[in-house]
Amino acid sequence: MFLHGTKSVKSPLKICDERLDADPSRVVLRPFHLGWQASGAGGSRAMQLVDDIAALSPNCVDREYKRVLKDFSERHWQTENMFVKRYDEVEQALALDPARFSAKRKKLIGAFFCHEYSYAAAAIMNPSIVPHPDQSGLEPDCCRFVLSLRTVGEGHISSIAFREGILDCDGSFKLWPQASFATALDGRDAHNAGEGAVTVHRQKDTNLSNTVIFPVTEQQAGGLEDLRLTRFDHGNQDYEWIGTYTAYNGKGIRSELLRTCDFRSFTLEPIEGQAGRNKGMALFPQKISGRYAMIGRQDGKNLFLMFSDRIDRWDDEGVLLMEPQFPWELIQIGNCGSPILTEHGWLLFTHGVGAMRKYSLGCALLDRDDPSRVLARSRTPILWAEDADRSGYVPNVVYSCGALVVCERVLLPYGISDSAVGFATVTIDELLQSLDWSGPVAK
Repeated sequence: MFLHGTKSVKSPLKICDERLDADPSRVVLRPFHLGWQASGAGGSRAMQLVDDIAALSPNCVDREYKRVLKDFSERHWQTENMFVKRYDEVEQALALDPARFSAKRKKLIGAFFCHEYSYAAAAIMNPSIVPHPDQSGLEPDCCRFVLSLRTVGEGHISSIAFREGILDCDGSFKLWPQASFATALDGRDAHNAGEGAVTVHRQKDTNLSNTVIFPVTEQQAGGLEDLRLTRFDHGNQDYEWIGTYTAYNGKGIRSELLRTCDFRSFTLEPIEGQAGRNKGMALFPQKISGRYAMIGRQDGKNLFLMFSDRIDRWDDEGVLLMEPQFPWELIQIGNCGSPILTEHGWLLFTHGVGAMRKYSLGCALLDRDDPSRVLARSRTPILWAEDADRSGYVPNVVYSCGALVVCERVLLPYGISDSAVGFATVTIDELLQSLDWSGPVAK
């Protein structure tokens, strides 16, 4: 079956009809900061704005606030409460006297210090997928899942969005519908947390499918990129959902961890150690021989296997796992999410970069007990962009940050030229039959 122009003729993958595209209509209500202070302007612009609003007549405040509500109240969740919260932040930052303002004037001040942000206007890409914490009420052999997405808006700022859905045993799936509004996580206490871990919370009574995580620290100011989620088993099905991602500040990058047990509160913390300086780290979903394990690209070209006694510190650069071997991956190779444990071994989706910086996806199988042993790998790609799907925010790219296996069938979400997200399915047997089991070959 061939859809959307994104499949190799020899590929075992079946491309699904479902597709997610960048959507400028998806907006969230965000703080608007007046950080510039002009010389000779009688103080900061922020304080001057508050004084100007304070000077408005009561009738003018009524008219202006009604206009704001008419324009924006139906576009956001609990809009007036958000205005109140924003006023409280401004009051604290500027040391305002609350007795100066009526309740309505406070809300108007809050509105002036907010703005709409279209978080997925420019791009949507690089998804990962994991089992949902709540698996209650499902038919046998079905799995409720959480899909994470990298979204890009104004200023090329990357954020993390989510969708929920249900995957059936036959490989079919449904995404839950989104509301007309989206909400950002509450990170008010995170901005002054320094370089350590911060915790952000989902707004009360909001849906995960309408939730967005924005940068909250200085290191993250340029974006949160390429979250690779996995359901980590600490033992006896004591699960924690952990993702590695790249924090970008506009100049440099750092690998960080997202950790949650319920997708309501999230801890964002830096990965310490030399290995944390690199992008594209992917955590194994359980310990290997009593230690945490990661797949990473420590030299920018090859894949390495790393171990650590601490999940938040990675000093060991690891051992070489895979080098580019075939033409479609000669520039560099990388992982496409955390390894997936099967009865055959660890299934590792990979990406390769070939001529004209074209990205393609492949797969490898690692030994279950000794994942440093590569049992088989893709001689030819299993997925690449063709026809119309070659065009986009970044052309000639397919990319994934994780897949999900249910009933020996894989659901693989993938980014298409950084402008859309598609989905493909394949059975484990079909995938394994497509691999080269002959070992290293000459280029």
